[in-house]
Amino acid sequence: MKRNYQTDTSYAINDQDLFRQIAFHEAGHAAAIYLYNKQKQLTPVYFQITIKASNRQKDSPWNTGPLGYDHFAAVVEGGRLIHSLPVAMIESTHYFSATEQDAYQTAFEADMINLLIGPLAEAKHVALRDDEPFNAQLVNINALHYYGGTSDLEKVYEYLDTFIASRSRQQEKLVELFDKAFQFINSPIYWQAIERLADYILKNRENIISCEESIAVMDQSGTRQKRRLIPVMSLVS
Repeated sequence: MKRNYQTDTSYAINDQDLFRQIAFHEAGHAAAIYLYNKQKQLTPVYFQITIKASNRQKDSPWNTGPLGYDHFAAVVEGGRLIHSLPVAMIESTHYFSATEQDAYQTAFEADMINLLIGPLAEAKHVALRDDEPFNAQLVNINALHYYGGTSDLEKVYEYLDTFIASRSRQQEKLVELFDKAFQFINSPIYWQAIERLADYILKNRENIISCEESIAVMDQSGTRQKRRLIPVMSLVS
């Protein structure tokens, strides 16, 4: 889950604003992987946040000093429940029972929602920063391109192509998933968790923030979680 930097914005973004947007984008992904999946009682899945800045000193937070687009990258690695699955398998009752199909559908939808929540978190942060309204009429699916969401949307469409054969039904499902992602972002509890993790990313002095570390920050707990995490590889490959 990597933020796309080739956005369609026509205005300049200074380094500090860009860093904060990136932090909220990746915090949104991480919060969704942990909290949305937990809400849906899905299997906990491993992820980590990797920060790369070519001119950053290890003993200095990465939000100090000038860094350009080519000198900084942050990415949530792992976190997906399902990587790919042939459409014939997911649509055919010959292979799966109704219960198994429901389980796969829930996992598919969770992965797509988690992808959408990253750019939505960035969009909400920008709206709050600029004292502007934030709603589904002003920030629609296409607007996510302006918040580093191009690569996230590409992955969502890959999922839809795998899961749903009909193009019209794909668009209906995308609207449905976008609405669920918006509901997650608008939850005060979940948004506070995203804010806590974004602040932690901004103050971080290491190149990698582990899954357990991120969860502890979102839970406002200094203790490690005891939940069993499945490896970075997907449930189905």
